[in-house]
Amino acid sequence: MKAYDIKKGNVVEHNGTVYQVRDIERSSPQGRGGNVKFRFTMYSVPGGSKFDLSVGGDDELKEVEFSRRPVTYSYKDGDAFVFLDDEDYTPYTLDADVVGEAAGYIVDDLAGCQVQIIDDLPVGVQLPTSVVMEVIETPPELKGGTATKRPKPAKLSTGIEIMVPEYIGNGEKVWVNTTTGEFGGRAD
Repeated sequence: MKAYDIKKGNVVEHNGTVYQVRDIERSSPQGRGGNVKFRFTMYSVPGGSKFDLSVGGDDELKEVEFSRRPVTYSYKDGDAFVFLDDEDYTPYTLDADVVGEAAGYIVDDLAGCQVQIIDDLPVGVQLPTSVVMEVIETPPELKGGTATKRPKPAKLSTGIEIMVPEYIGNGEKVWVNTTTGEFGGRAD
């Protein structure tokens, strides 16, 4: 597979090690005939060791076949997250370092997740695009400040902080984008 075809979440093999692509930077040199360069931030699967790889757009990388299973978050076992298969209730345990930053968006009974499996081993999890989370701590709204849209920090039930509009108060449920970490609106 050509480097320019690779997307975030793809699993590739490089020098005999399997990696999942977490971030992609693209740079286009100035001038005629400049070759586009790609810098991939990847993590080894399993293990989670970070690796940066810079390649040209036409360079080949071997894509690794993996399967996805629809799962629902069940519970936390020490530092590990346990997800249950939606069809046959097979438990998949993923360590906190494999889950990574996504751990801040995992709430009780979170459905719509997918576990990535290579050779019968769970190697990663994809969360839904947005999740409903509860605001547990945010400063009160300033009276008379409704004409402006000043954001304020809000601590959520999992401990992460996001910026929310002034009208959001403690105890409210909000939609949060799991990709960007941004406020997505009030949840009913």
